[in-house]
Amino acid sequence: MKIAILGATSQIAKDLILAFSKQHNHELVLFARRPEIVTQWLTSVGLSGRYVIADFSAFSTDMHFDAILNFVGVGDPSQAAAMGASIFDVTLKYDQMALSYLEHHPLCRYLFLSSGAAYGSSFDVPVDENTKAMVAINNLQPQDWYAVAKLHAECRHRSLTHLPIVDIRVFNYFSHTQDISARFLITDILRAIRDNAVLKTSSDYIVRDFLHPSDFYGLVSALLAAPATNAAVDCYSRAPIDKPTLLVVMQKKFGLRYEITNASASVNATGSKPYYHSLNTRAADFGYQPALTSLEGILQEAAISQQLAFQEGSR
Repeated sequence: MKIAILGATSQIAKDLILAFSKQHNHELVLFARRPEIVTQWLTSVGLSGRYVIADFSAFSTDMHFDAILNFVGVGDPSQAAAMGASIFDVTLKYDQMALSYLEHHPLCRYLFLSSGAAYGSSFDVPVDENTKAMVAINNLQPQDWYAVAKLHAECRHRSLTHLPIVDIRVFNYFSHTQDISARFLITDILRAIRDNAVLKTSSDYIVRDFLHPSDFYGLVSALLAAPATNAAVDCYSRAPIDKPTLLVVMQKKFGLRYEITNASASVNATGSKPYYHSLNTRAADFGYQPALTSLEGILQEAAISQQLAFQEGSR
């Protein structure tokens, strides 16, 4: 397959590119707003010259692609908060770029990176295939912009029933390549371990389902190999993990020191989500079978992250 990657500077896109690079059955073209950043990154991971890199302005309906993967967006809550309502314009611009291509090439697959936030749910319980998206239409708040932008895109995609579009709702994702300065619970934990600092975290009980890069690659591969369709799928691992268990395990395995406080120190850019994970396993219909639980994936990636930090400190 010849695949266009939109938003190649995205961390999850980079991890997928690395996974694709170990195979030789796909030709990738990497599009980014700053192509030089992608070039530098490819060189740093030993893939210099492996893939064509281009600015978004070079994307054209005259090009041939079997699939388009759209990663444009933000993955850090603090960035989402900083972007505010402009997330609507960014999401629409690059989504429309892909959709315009599909109108000329209706057999081209389109995988759009959506978010579990699209449900707009309070997540007092996990979502499932019967969960309805909820939008407080008369009381929209800034933390709603990201979710509504994704929901808007998904609605647009479902209306185009004749086109092969699959929206991939990511809930939580963790890789050792992730920016450790990002404001997620897992990155807050890793920073505390790295800096030998005490993590101050709220007593809020939360459950998260962390997808491992290898399982994300497995999901994308399954979707590309399955018969073309117009649908949405939720990401999930073999099992989610709750916060108390995560803290205890990270303390035992990596010496995490933590303190439970009344106030939350994390950034809440998309609303409170006690049970931010999904029981919707529709992805299995496409052949997806996750290999790792959230905890197994976290321990694998955290161990690599700690090893790299140790090597860096030894130089």
